[in-house]
Amino acid sequence: MSRLSGGSWASGDKVPPGPIVVIGSINMDLVCRVQRMPAPGETIIGSDLSQLAGGKGANQAVATAKLGAQVSMIGRVGDDDFGSRLINGLQQHKVNTDHVTVTEGTSSGCALILVDKRGENSIVVASGANAKLRPADIDAAQGLLAGASIVLLQLEIPMETVQHVISTCRKLGVFVILDPAPVPVKGIPKELFQVNVLTPNQREAEALLPNRDMGRMRRKKRVDAKQIGTDLLSRGPQTVILKLGARGAMLQDRGGYIETIKGLKVSVVDTTAAGDAFVGGLAVALSEGRDMREAVKFANAAGAACCRSFGAQPSLPSREDVEKLLKR
Repeated sequence: MSRLSGGSWASGDKVPPGPIVVIGSINMDLVCRVQRMPAPGETIIGSDLSQLAGGKGANQAVATAKLGAQVSMIGRVGDDDFGSRLINGLQQHKVNTDHVTVTEGTSSGCALILVDKRGENSIVVASGANAKLRPADIDAAQGLLAGASIVLLQLEIPMETVQHVISTCRKLGVFVILDPAPVPVKGIPKELFQVNVLTPNQREAEALLPNRDMGRMRRKKRVDAKQIGTDLLSRGPQTVILKLGARGAMLQDRGGYIETIKGLKVSVVDTTAAGDAFVGGLAVALSEGRDMREAVKFANAAGAACCRSFGAQPSLPSREDVEKLLKR
């Protein structure tokens, strides 16, 4: 099957087959369970501090690998104990790490995560080596990108690098999914919207829009998800998938198609990495030739299954987990 011409794609098209390439952050997550989130200036007692492999990029790489895809990771770790453990963890999940660079004199990225009794989380990320992933690292992997079915991106690496990946993939005709998290305070450059699929949650989607647009929508009693999707589409992506948590996801494309695809009910233990499981499931389903609607259904199941266990990568579901949930 031919590459996508100039990055263009219509919702009825099939993504070319091939491996999935994930470009993004690789972190060690320091996770503590708490009864509730602390108020500003407050100290509370937590329990069970755990060190778990994470980072949105690495999570999405592991998610796709556990769902049966061939996956390669492009990223950076520090020259510390965490870095060695993070690379080993990726390899154990059968993620190709040939383009994961050990950065001398730099610590690996870390995320400080609090999880409350409802399973909701609060996260602070120290970028470490992730901040040193440069456009030159992407150019060194251009052969890998050229043969990819899908490239997955997030925003825990430098913005200039994300922008370079998108530009390179458009030239190569490679399908790009951008998970715009975390959204910078000043938003993102317009060039970052030029992707095939944008997958924000509702809070991220609102942060991506100018204040004047959100002011218009907030005058209504409830923010209109369809209007958010329409406004995001006008900025350049071919398709917007708005992640709505337990409610599922809203699929909207530039051809005028809009549908909210319901989520699956599960007993929630921890929502950490549920969004990454969703994106990984979406990429796997598309790379296997499913249409976008069916891919979102599969992604919903992957995200829901992830919520049933604690931690980021340890909770990412297997293919069997997702298939069982879909059948139920």
